[in-house]
Amino acid sequence: MAQRPIAPAFDPRMHEALHRLDLRIVRRLEGLLHGEHLGLRVGPGSEPAEARPYQPGEDDVRLMDWSVTARTTEPHVRDLVADRELESWTLLDLSASMDFGTFGEHKREVAVGAMAAVTVLTQRVGDRFGAHFLHRGRIRRWPARSGKAALVSLLSTVAAAPEGGTADARGASLADALDDLARTRTRRGLRVVVSDFLDTPPEADSAESPAPWERAMRSLATRHQVLAVEVVDPRELDLPDIGLVTMQDPESGRTREVRLTPRVRRDYEQAARRQRSAVQAALRRCGVPHLRLRTDRDWVVDIARFVVEQRRTAHRLSRHTPAIPR
Repeated sequence: MAQRPIAPAFDPRMHEALHRLDLRIVRRLEGLLHGEHLGLRVGPGSEPAEARPYQPGEDDVRLMDWSVTARTTEPHVRDLVADRELESWTLLDLSASMDFGTFGEHKREVAVGAMAAVTVLTQRVGDRFGAHFLHRGRIRRWPARSGKAALVSLLSTVAAAPEGGTADARGASLADALDDLARTRTRRGLRVVVSDFLDTPPEADSAESPAPWERAMRSLATRHQVLAVEVVDPRELDLPDIGLVTMQDPESGRTREVRLTPRVRRDYEQAARRQRSAVQAALRRCGVPHLRLRTDRDWVVDIARFVVEQRRTAHRLSRHTPAIPR
């Protein structure tokens, strides 16, 4: 059952830490991710769209494009794209597996940083933002708001969520959280899903054997712009040569002693590679952009590079897309 998280008490140290995180994101991403967005249809606005021949008696002469008119010797006007307020929602996976990390930062810290990067830049252009959290098998909701105070409250709420703990086997899964987000937030906008997607079996690499969350993700993507952020730790991809170790499943709490022989390490690496490929294939089938962040890399730089490449791709597509005749 979905529950709304209780806001934590004010902590000056937490507020200062969140302020430093805000500065880190804004200083390094501003100018690359300054969050401007376009509407889906033509209307009053300030963003120029396609130029077309002037229709006497129908078009406003104030929209005359004099540069095109001079080049073609025929009167042209330029349509404007309406600016629409967006409402962005982030689904943040805070399950026990996100508390793992071996290279300075835990996956949870990188995931919160990714959510903060999107939210910081969203609130700077006045859009509303909200969040759903998958925590210990329960879906918790944080209402959509705007402004700096709301951002600090959101990040404080996430930071106050206790780590560890095992979820009930009957608790909500990532697929349930995606369905809940699609059902309760119907207004079109941006949806960001931040998870490690570890419940994806390695064999889920085709439409005949989909990932457990694939149907829900595809349903969400049919109505909204969706970005999937996968958070990975290097030790989930390969194991060190350290002999006998005790491993624990963070979701169930079960432990097992394993001797990391060369064969075990090789089999593990191959299974991990197949699982990551299965996640990538499932997201591609859903038509969702996929950003992979690692705990041993600078996630701010990776986000910036990803968005710059996405914008370049969108620009190339727009240049080769023919204008719709009027």
